[in-house]
Amino acid sequence: MKFLKFLLVGVFFGIVLVKSEAVSWYRIFEMFKFQSFHMYGIIGSAVGLGILFIWGFKKFKVKSIDGNKIHLPPKNKSFARYMIGGTIFGFGWALAGACPGPMYILLGTGVFSMLIVIAAALLGTFVYGMLRHKLPH
Repeated sequence: MKFLKFLLVGVFFGIVLVKSEAVSWYRIFEMFKFQSFHMYGIIGSAVGLGILFIWGFKKFKVKSIDGNKIHLPPKNKSFARYMIGGTIFGFGWALAGACPGPMYILLGTGVFSMLIVIAAALLGTFVYGMLRHKLPH
């Protein structure tokens, strides 16, 4: 019962992404070909709201749902790691037509080929876990 609120938020998030066409392969394809503003508007709105919420968390000293202080670690100054990671993420997104969250939403809407993408994402996560100690962080 404790996790019901998280399930409901996840279902609501999934409905919003489906209705806004943010999980549509055609919308993602248009974005990567710079043919439509639709996805850039959604992503830009999310970034703007994220900035606003983080500012609000810091300014008003918002606490977590458990009553603990929210601690935001300082960001890493290494630009190269973000460029490399972002490029790998972008290639995967372009090839699969979905980033990690929408993979599960698409599976829920009946796109069963996403099982292959989810399996590949899990394999990639496993390989990263095996190589993490050898990678520069």
